[in-house]
Amino acid sequence: METIAPPAKMINGETPKREDVPAGDCLCDYCTAKCCRYFALPIEEPTSEQDFDFMRWYLLHDRASVFVEDEVWYLLVHTTCKHLQNDHRCGIYLTRPQICRDYTTDNCEFDEDAVYEMYFETAEQVAEYAEARFHSDGASIRSPEPELLPVL
Repeated sequence: METIAPPAKMINGETPKREDVPAGDCLCDYCTAKCCRYFALPIEEPTSEQDFDFMRWYLLHDRASVFVEDEVWYLLVHTTCKHLQNDHRCGIYLTRPQICRDYTTDNCEFDEDAVYEMYFETAEQVAEYAEARFHSDGASIRSPEPELLPVL
């Protein structure tokens, strides 16, 4: 598991809340670069069993999840930018991609813990959701439970 170093700056020995950062200071100076440790891409809302099967496939890959925020579905890939340095700074700041240049701290997740309308971390969660959505008649898309082992 990746170890995240503490932010470069603290206030009274603690990471401050957004409103406690002194006016004129850069919020990024107090952050662990949360925005550089994942990317999320909007995906079409799944409407069929096949769509949910594709979602299951996404989640069979390490460090992927799917979430819904403001009724928009996203594929979330938990991966750190190759150019993020140990001090939480960008190693290619002057030549960073336009998406990074356009990003602002106005609504970033600096001191927030994300809460989503829906969040799927495993293929099994997607299968259960799809089953509830498409098979409310009692039919199941799950494999049968294996037989219990004999007690010796």
